[in-house]
Amino acid sequence: MTTEYPIRMDIDGQTAFIVLNRPEKKNRMGLDFFSTLEGLVRKADEDPEIRAIVLRAEGPVFTAGLDLMEAGSLLSDASASGRETLRKHILGLQNSFSSLETCSKPVIAAVNGPCIGGGVDLICACDIRIATQNAWFSIRETRVAIIADLGTLQRLHHIVGYGMAAELALTGRDFSASEALDMGLLSRILPDEAALVEAARAIATDIASLSPLAVQGVKDVLRFSRDHDVATGLSYVAQKNAALLLSEDLMEAFAAFSEKRAPQFKGR
Repeated sequence: MTTEYPIRMDIDGQTAFIVLNRPEKKNRMGLDFFSTLEGLVRKADEDPEIRAIVLRAEGPVFTAGLDLMEAGSLLSDASASGRETLRKHILGLQNSFSSLETCSKPVIAAVNGPCIGGGVDLICACDIRIATQNAWFSIRETRVAIIADLGTLQRLHHIVGYGMAAELALTGRDFSASEALDMGLLSRILPDEAALVEAARAIATDIASLSPLAVQGVKDVLRFSRDHDVATGLSYVAQKNAALLLSEDLMEAFAAFSEKRAPQFKGR
């Protein structure tokens, strides 16, 4: 099977499915993967009809990580200028994954099968992570003499705690979906890929039924509060709510409650 693009986007109602689409190569991330991903995330973020994003993969492997054969082309120039070019290129790859985190829409990672190396960087930038019971994970970079540099070392310890993140990153060992669930990397495990996709769709649909102003505000405040102290986070959310509380969505929520019906939020 040959696929035309390394990644694609499918729209289902108010959910954008961003799909790793290189199953014949175990969804390894070639150099064109990163710019394509960032472009698709930006497109979904700018579409007012999209209220949630699901990140999933075709085939039995979520991703085997960075395509090392392609990445090798970045290491051909050992001069000072060549190393500066490499640094800038790494920053560009980081921006690709960070787009998932800074995107205003919630992102759900639905992991089927192995998720290795750069795949862990990728899902750590998502808001919610679920997986099939046969999924497994590895921060593999240490085992190939690389420092993980696309976000795992900056994000994982906020998710699972410093000690667990340090063990996984320093050893590069494999860990199962059940262990990932226990440590908090995953929020749930599904029996198979069909159930995984259905669960991701259900979560996205549930999110899409809520006020997009509130949902996107929650994502923003969660990210801000993670990176600041409690007092600063409380001040930030006070300012955020002062700006948003007098919304049409809030009035709709009150009206729907009094009329005993489901609210219809419009993000205004």
